[in-house]
This record gives sequence, structure tokens and C-alpha cells, in this order.
Amino acid sequence: MGYMHKVFLTGDGIYGCSHCGTHFVRKDKIESKQYNGQYGRAFLFDQIVNVRNGEEEKRAMTTGVHIVQDIACMECSAYVGWTYIKAFEPSQKFKEGKFILEKELIADVTRDWEY
Repeated sequence: MGYMHKVFLTGDGIYGCSHCGTHFVRKDKIESKQYNGQYGRAFLFDQIVNVRNGEEEKRAMTTGVHIVQDIACMECSAYVGWTYIKAFEPSQKFKEGKFILEKELIADVTRDWEY
């Protein structure tokens, strides 16, 4: 696998890694705040950047069984959430290909640069 280039987001309200500040997604891209993770509240997003996917695993969750991959920061490898690969319940298919970021593991990393 080749070198992964880090993406830097612009604008107000950027969520990133609480450990190293690597950008993940703009706050205005939240699809839902109605999720829970291992560390409390979690947010659903359609796309995020600068993460690495772990191994696929079948996991029993509150909404049924899903195949998911944990996701980690590409810079410091800190766990930050998971992505849905497959949902078995028809009502949960909308989650496939989407990402969960755990609120406790991310931070507002917006920088107001003045020169």
C-alpha cells in the first residue's frame, strides 16, 4: 500500500482526533446525534477522512447484528469509532458505508489562523 496523504479541512467547526488534532470531518456533516458507542454519545456521518479501517467483524448492536470495522486516526492510531459494512435488518440498510465517531474521542480542532 502506498503513502496515505493527510487531508486538511477548511471552514468553521471541524471535528478531529482528540489526541493529535488530525482532521476527520466538518461538524455540519453530522447526519445524526442519536447514537451510542463504547464511551457514550456518538455521531453518524456519511464520509470522513484521515482514518484507517480495522478488520471486519460481526457485532451485535442495539439495532441488530451488523458487520463493522473499527476506525482509527491515520496519524496516531487512536480508536475513534467504526464504519458499517453490512446491516442484516432491512430497516438498518441506510447505515451501510457510513461512519460513527464517538463524541468522547474527538474534539473541535478548528483553528482561526491570523497573520
